[in-house]
Amino acid sequence: MTAILVTRHPGTIDWAARHGIEARVVPHLDPSTVAPGDVVMGTLPVHLAAEICDRGARYLHLTLDLPPQARGRDLSADEMERFGARLTEYLVTKGGAG
Repeated sequence: MTAILVTRHPGTIDWAARHGIEARVVPHLDPSTVAPGDVVMGTLPVHLAAEICDRGARYLHLTLDLPPQARGRDLSADEMERFGARLTEYLVTKGGAG
């Protein structure tokens, strides 16, 4: 089992360390490198999250309750705490259409 944190943000890396999350940090994820039993964390597009789940891995989405003025910029670990950063597991599957 490999834990992977997908982020390019230093604040997210600091936040994860504060919470004892030990993971390999990558700025981008190639889903073909994910194996069954792996744990992938981040804020991935839904089609990538579905591919991760299809490969037998777990997807934990990094969720924040961001006010509009905090969007579109790098956040510090302290700001992430203030905005309720948390990891929530999702099981994502592709539907029949498309």
